[in-house]
Amino acid sequence: MDDRVRRHAELLVDHCLEVTADDDVVVIGSQNAVSLITALYGVLGERGATPMAQLHDERARRAYQTAIDPDDVSTSAPRLAAMEAADAVVLISSTTNPYETTAVSDAVTDAIDAAYSPILDERLDNRWVITVHPTAGGASRARMGTDAYRSFVYDAVDVDWERQRRRQQRVADRIDAGETVRIQCGKTDLTMSIADRTALNDGATRNMPGGEVATSPVVESVEGTARFDLPIVYRGDRIEDVTLTFENGVVVDCAAGNEQDAMDRLLGHDAGARRVGELGIGMNRGIDRATTNTLFDEKMAGTVHLALGFGFAECVPEDQHPNQSEIHTDMLIDLRSDSLLTIDGDPIIEDGDFWFEDA
Repeated sequence: MDDRVRRHAELLVDHCLEVTADDDVVVIGSQNAVSLITALYGVLGERGATPMAQLHDERARRAYQTAIDPDDVSTSAPRLAAMEAADAVVLISSTTNPYETTAVSDAVTDAIDAAYSPILDERLDNRWVITVHPTAGGASRARMGTDAYRSFVYDAVDVDWERQRRRQQRVADRIDAGETVRIQCGKTDLTMSIADRTALNDGATRNMPGGEVATSPVVESVEGTARFDLPIVYRGDRIEDVTLTFENGVVVDCAAGNEQDAMDRLLGHDAGARRVGELGIGMNRGIDRATTNTLFDEKMAGTVHLALGFGFAECVPEDQHPNQSEIHTDMLIDLRSDSLLTIDGDPIIEDGDFWFEDA
């Protein structure tokens, strides 16, 4: 076994989940991730924990989703029971084909999301982590060779996370103390209020890899134009070169370089889909390119992302509410050249570099 797979498993068990003896740990993934699942079972056994794997197949899932009537979709009782009994959960993405569900209707996808909601609620009450196991499918999605992609993933994962958390805290402190963010880059000129907001410092506990600082801005304060120059995949559609114009926090104009219909469907999902729920700043230097995998792309150092959809309650004062929506779709702006992000007029990122010298 590749030593990097074993190290990945150890980080998930010890750093992310802090597993102890007698913990029941649910591991969710596909056959593509069998080497990581095997390594996890070994590490969990050494810790005295009890693992249970839930394996799935993308083609089987697609066959179900294209055959089922939306009215017949229901919550899986066995999956719900497993999540209720679990002490910790590992979710592994190991795609063969990221576009496998392109033909699945929005009605079915919405019904499946609604049926999964009770399972998700139980998972969020547990210790949990989401990660990626590198596969040829992931490499294809990233437009990289398989070996190069594998190294890319492990360079982003095998990090001194305590040092990384300390670096990120410097940005988090500026957000906690700040009032106004401005982002300038090419066609982008966007402002928003972060007054009385607090920051989340992602040191790779629920996401592996981690490497971002995020908050939920004052919803109605987002003003201006943002050009999202890095691609995203939304429900199987690859969307590129999106420009959004905001007034009073709401998207009033949208232009997409391709897949305009998919972008319109995203914005029309519900009222909150046209508003910003998250402002995130990527700080993981091990991630140096976009791969259309949000778990990695949103952490890329020298980028900023806005998420359309729901925001984070832990970032807003108790007497206020973050943006409400059923979706949360991250969209990225590349700040690695000819750019400036400021808080209250003070540079935070300029041409991809942070203001402190060890960036």
